Amino acid sequence: MSSMSDQQSVPRVQMLTADGEFAPNEAAAEFLPYFERLGDSDFRQFYRDMVIVRRFDRDAANLQRQGQLALWVPSHGQEAAQVGSGRAARAQDHIFPSYREHVVGMIRGLDPVNILRVLKGVTMGGWDPAENGNFHLYSFVLASQSLHATGYAMGMQFDGTTATGNPETDEAVMVYYGDGASSQGDVNEALVFASSYQTPQVFFLQNNGWAISVPVERQSRVPLALRGPGFGMPGTQIDGNDVFASYAVTAKHLDDARAGHGPALIEAITYRVGAHTTADDPTKYRRDAETADWLPRDPITRLRTFLEARGTEQSFFDDTDAEAADFANDARRRALEIEAPGDEVIFDNVYAEPHPLVTEQKAWLESFEASFEDGSA
Repeated sequence: MSSMSDQQSVPRVQMLTADGEFAPNEAAAEFLPYFERLGDSDFRQFYRDMVIVRRFDRDAANLQRQGQLALWVPSHGQEAAQVGSGRAARAQDHIFPSYREHVVGMIRGLDPVNILRVLKGVTMGGWDPAENGNFHLYSFVLASQSLHATGYAMGMQFDGTTATGNPETDEAVMVYYGDGASSQGDVNEALVFASSYQTPQVFFLQNNGWAISVPVERQSRVPLALRGPGFGMPGTQIDGNDVFASYAVTAKHLDDARAGHGPALIEAITYRVGAHTTADDPTKYRRDAETADWLPRDPITRLRTFLEARGTEQSFFDDTDAEAADFANDARRRALEIEAPGDEVIFDNVYAEPHPLVTEQKAWLESFEASFEDGSA
C-alpha cells in the first residue's frame, strides 16, 4: 500500500467519519464556525454535486472509449475535496484548475460540454473565464496554473480589489494541483512569490496518492501540508473524502486571504480510484488491495449515510440519481453533435489585432484548399 497512512504525522482535519457520522476531531475545532454556516439545503447540494459529476465522469470516460474524445481525465473519488472547496469560494474569487476539476467548473456555471470540447481537441482553450464564474482554463502543462494563479493574485493587490475590509467584495484566488505537480519547479516558485508578496491565495493540493505511476512517498519524505510552513504560510491537511472538512477549511483560508492575511496551503488526502487518464493503466503499478482499502471511504456513500441519519427521504436520493442521468445524457447528446472548427481558428486567435503575415498565410491556405475543388491542384 502506498504511504498515504504515513501522512498521519500531521493533524488531519476531519468532521465526517468514514461511517458517515458527524464527529469533528480535535484538528477541526478552529474550523467549526465555518461548518456552522451550512444547513440542510447545503448538505443536499453537496450530495447532488457529487452524484451528478460522478455520473458525468463515467459517461465521459465511455465517450472516450467509443472514440468520441481524444482523452478523458477521471475525478472518481475526489468529489468531496472538489465540491467542498468549490462551494467555499465566493462569486468574485478566481479559480485556476488543473485538468480534473470538472465539478468545480460546473459549480461556477461552466457548461460541462465545454470540457468535452477541450478533450475532443476542437478548441484552442475551451471557454471565457469571465463568462464562466471566473473559472480559468484547464492547464495540461503540469503545474503552470500555480504561477498563473499567483500572478493573478498579485494583480489583485496592485488593483486594490482585495483586503479592503469588505468581505462581500474582496477577492481571492484558489489554485488546484496534485501531489505530482507539487514536485514541479513551477509550484515551488509560485509558493515563493505568494509568500513573499503575501498574495490573497489558497493552494489546494489534491493528494490522490499517485503522480501517474509514481507514489507520493517517492516524491516527499514528509507530509505535503508541511510545504506551507516551509514557505512561510499556513499548511492544513484535511480528509479529502470529507466534504465538510473541505468546505470549512477552504472557507476559512479564503476568508483570511481576502482579509489580507496572505496565502495558505491545503493538502486534501484523497484517492484516485481509477486511472490517471484514459491513457493510463493503473493495474501496471498499483495493487488491488490498496484500492480496495479506499473504496469503503467513498465520499458519496459517506455523505449519503449522514443524510439518511438526518431523516432525508428516499425520494431525494431517487430524484438525484434521475437528475444525474438526465444531466449526463444531455451532455453526451450535445457532445456527439460537436463539429470540428474551420481552419480560420488557426489564424484568427494568434494576435489581438490583424497581422499582415498571418493574413497572408490564411489567404494562401484558402487558395490551396480551393485548388482541390476546382481541379487545379
